[in-house]
Amino acid sequence: MRMNRRALLLGLTALLAVAGCATGEEWTTWSEHPSHFASGDHLFFSTRNAEGSAPRVTREDIAMARDQGWWGKPITVSQEQILER
Repeated sequence: MRMNRRALLLGLTALLAVAGCATGEEWTTWSEHPSHFASGDHLFFSTRNAEGSAPRVTREDIAMARDQGWWGKPITVSQEQILER
């Protein structure tokens, strides 16, 4: 009986650990790139546009993303929302 409780506890612990893991798509992205961000500009942009906040995108950001080959979940904004500065 004691062994069954330990096995159950171990199984539940493993289930909780796995539940917090990345999705298959996220793992693919991680495995294709040696670092989390492509550059310091990419890091700054990502922290400035954290999930849950209103995205702030400039034309310069778009050019840097293209030139530096940023990856990850894209932030989409309409043309009217792109800031000139």
